Parts: sequence; C-alpha cells; structure tokens
Amino acid sequence: MAKDNEETPNTPAEQPKGDLSSLGHKERAAVLLMSLGEKDAAELLKHLGPKEVQQVGASMAALKDITQTQVEGVVAEFLDSLSGQTGLGLGADEYIRNMLTTALGADKAGGLIDRILLGGNTTGLDTLKWMESRAVADVIRHEHPQIQAIVIAYLEPDQAAEILYNFDEKVRLDIMMRVASLQAIQPAALQELNDILEKQFSGNQGQQTTAMGGVKVTAGIINNLDSTLSGEILEQIKEVDEEMGTQIQDLMFVFENLNEVDDRGIQALLREVSGDLLTIALKGADEDLKEKIFRNMSKRAAELLRDDLEAKGPVKVSEVEGAQKEILVIARRMADAGEIVLGGAGGEQML
Repeated sequence: MAKDNEETPNTPAEQPKGDLSSLGHKERAAVLLMSLGEKDAAELLKHLGPKEVQQVGASMAALKDITQTQVEGVVAEFLDSLSGQTGLGLGADEYIRNMLTTALGADKAGGLIDRILLGGNTTGLDTLKWMESRAVADVIRHEHPQIQAIVIAYLEPDQAAEILYNFDEKVRLDIMMRVASLQAIQPAALQELNDILEKQFSGNQGQQTTAMGGVKVTAGIINNLDSTLSGEILEQIKEVDEEMGTQIQDLMFVFENLNEVDDRGIQALLREVSGDLLTIALKGADEDLKEKIFRNMSKRAAELLRDDLEAKGPVKVSEVEGAQKEILVIARRMADAGEIVLGGAGGEQML
C-alpha cells in the first residue's frame, strides 16, 4: 500500500531509504510540489483540475517520514521524464495528443484533445467542475433536458452522480437515457452552451464533432451512485430500452469485480490505496475478495490488515460504499493508463 513501508510480495522487508516503491503517483507529485517554493507550487496547482488539487493536497497533508534521498529521487525521476520531450513549438499537436492519451486513456482524452487543438473555449463548462453539486443542479434545473444531459456527460462521473441526487426520479431517468444516447456534439452546440453558462465564448472549431456521452459514460455515472439508486435507474432504463440497459450493465464495474483482476494488478492497486481506506472498503466485501487482497500483500501487512478489520467497529453502509467507490476511481484511472486490466462484465478479455 502506498503509505506502508512494508515489504511487498517477493521483496525484502527492509527497503533502502531512497527507494521510491513505497510512494504512489500522488505521493510523488506531493513530494515534488513540497520541494518547490510556495509560489512555484501554487502556480503549478493552478493548472490542475479540482479533483486533482484535492487528491494532491490530501497527499501533501499525509506525507511523513520522507527522506532527503527520496526527495532527490523524485526530482531526478521527474527530470528524467522531461529529458526526451519535444522542444517548445516543435510537433506540439502530436505531443499533446500522445501525452493526453497516455495520461487519460483514449476515451477520456478524445474530447479534450478536440477542444484544445481546435481552439475551443470551455471556460463556462469547466467552471461547473469547481461548484457544489447542488449549485450545478440549480444552474441546469430549468434548462432543456438535452442541455442537462450534455452537462452531466461533460462532468466527471462522481460529480455527475452527486448532481443527479438533486433531481426527482422522472428527471433522473430522462437525463440518463439522453446521456446514454449521446454520441457526439457539434462544437457550435458546445460553444452555445458554454456561452449560456459564462457568456464567454470565441473561436471557430470548424465542423468536427466532439465525442460526448454514450453508454460507457452512463455506466460510469451509475457506478458512482449508491447501490439502491443505481439498481433502480438501471432497471428503469431497461424498461424503456432493454438493449441499452444491458449495454450499460455490461460496462459497469463494481467493487466485487476486483476478484477478476489478476494478482499483479491487485498488487499495483494496493500500492495506490491507503490502509485506512482499504480497511473500511473491505468491511463490505465478500470473503473471496478479502482473501485475494490478503494473498497479494506481504505476510506482515496481511496480518495487520486482518487485525484492523477485526478491531474495527460497525461502519455505516454509506462509509463502506464511499470507500469502495474511491478505490474503484483509482482502479479505473490505472486501467485507463494501462497499468492494470479490470475484470468483470466490462473488463477486456486477454488472449
């Protein structure tokens, strides 16, 4: 796990003080930012999204026992990653495409690449990402249902799910059906929506379309709802369009599907998950998944986790589901980056 300096399977118990294997990606980013001055770190944070700022900030607050050798290792690793990059202004378009696709995965990067390279200004829409979910719901409450669907499809699945709680059952179903039916949106329509929200838009994106919505996005949003509401919405969608509902269900990935992730993937995932978060999440897991987790930890770490689970008192269902969703967010990010392969109904089969 990311914050335990314990041995991982097939590794020695003691790690060199400069070893970076105990630091996940967020922890390394936190170390790099904290090694800079406050002003430079603040300038870098301005270029991150709200979720990234929250994650890196939490990692910075949780850092402890970081050696000078590890700091130097993080900085050296960062400099090495920059050494092969293209010169400024040379091959920028190709560099941006490759960088975003590697970082976000092809599906998530597609629309963002279009908006960047085609000169799109989505300031108004991006502002919604920083707003409270209830405030976003109020902004779009009286808009046309198709506009509501576009906004929901544009936002990250977890935020979109929180916004849906602010609508009644009929409106939620209508929005999700429209999100699932979305395939692409004309830049002019995206520009018009951005103008409605912020009254700030300029530029011409030609006639290309921006990928948005679809059954995969819908599955991601439903995955972020609580189990009761997600089940209700999925059944309602099936009643209206059984084929669409089945497609969405096939793409959904739930916590128990981690059983079908291979051992190497589980070990990689555990390095990114804190011990406290894992303990709460496993309170609601079946025995097979617990054993799989224990099997992919060092003997000492597994014993400590077993003790923590036994000592942990009753935990609210909402807390367990919240912890599981946080781990699934990490798993999906790692899958998009090609670091692990997710199993389950929506997982890609390996030949």
